[in-house]
Amino acid sequence: MAFMRAIVAESAERLVWQNVPDASPGPGEVLIKVAAAGVNRADVLQAAGKYPPPPGASEIIGMEVSGTITEVGADVTKWTVGQEVCALLAGGGYAEYVAVPAGQVLPIPSPIGLVDAAGIPEVACTVWSNLVMTAHLSPGQLVLLQGGGSGIGTHGIQVARALGARVAVTAGSAEKLDFCRELGAQITINYKDEDFVARLAKETEGAGANVILDIMGAAYLDRNIDALAIDGQLIVIGMQGGVKAELNLGKLLAKRARVIGTTLRGRPVDGPNSKSAVADAVTTSVWPMFASGAVRPIVGARLPIQQVAEAHQLLVSGGVTGKIVLTV
Repeated sequence: MAFMRAIVAESAERLVWQNVPDASPGPGEVLIKVAAAGVNRADVLQAAGKYPPPPGASEIIGMEVSGTITEVGADVTKWTVGQEVCALLAGGGYAEYVAVPAGQVLPIPSPIGLVDAAGIPEVACTVWSNLVMTAHLSPGQLVLLQGGGSGIGTHGIQVARALGARVAVTAGSAEKLDFCRELGAQITINYKDEDFVARLAKETEGAGANVILDIMGAAYLDRNIDALAIDGQLIVIGMQGGVKAELNLGKLLAKRARVIGTTLRGRPVDGPNSKSAVADAVTTSVWPMFASGAVRPIVGARLPIQQVAEAHQLLVSGGVTGKIVLTV
């Protein structure tokens, strides 16, 4: 049996770079020699045994990579050996090689380098699928990004501004808020010092946010409804603040609001609203934003993959702005 190296999670704290069975592409897949892997909160949860991969996905942690195609499976015509790419994964990224459905592979957006490109697929696909494909964010609307200093937040600010929307963010430090302003956020709120509902009401003369992209879940549910505009949309993509909360339907009905829960990882490979459909939309619409300079990757830390435990701790601590990338 052939082997490659990958991170094996023996526990949340013990993440070991060791031999595992080699990856190989099946029909409709390509094999990527990994140059770098992006770090996501889902990776931390999976390492702790709290977020198993979808059925059929690799047990190896890692939801996005960049690298070079070394092999293509049967029925793959779009990609060729030797192309430098990045990819959205259901798992398997913390490794020397990973097999990926061809529809989830994306070209490296110009003028981004190969390593930093590893931190783009998850944030780009998450932001575009939620703000545009789901919420249909339009010019002049106000979007509130909870966690503006995160990878999703820093990317979301830039994309929303490129679309002509107004942007409000929450973050937990003056440094992160300053950075969010540099990226284009117009309303910046320190959630440790201010009530974001009251501040947003003041800034909008009581109108509220048309769209809220939320990573907190239960802890923010009631206040997010309060912060919504009439006909507003609350899109919940994370549960850092818990999974259960009471929803005041009276508030929801009075605002004609919508609460939408979405995930990216569990979507099917192909079909409407699939990962492949999102990847195609991102390549068509977001990659030109990178080329024009309207959007740039925000990478707050680059570490060797052997230091993955440190990278996870850094993510959980909130000590980095933007993405963390592991080099292989």
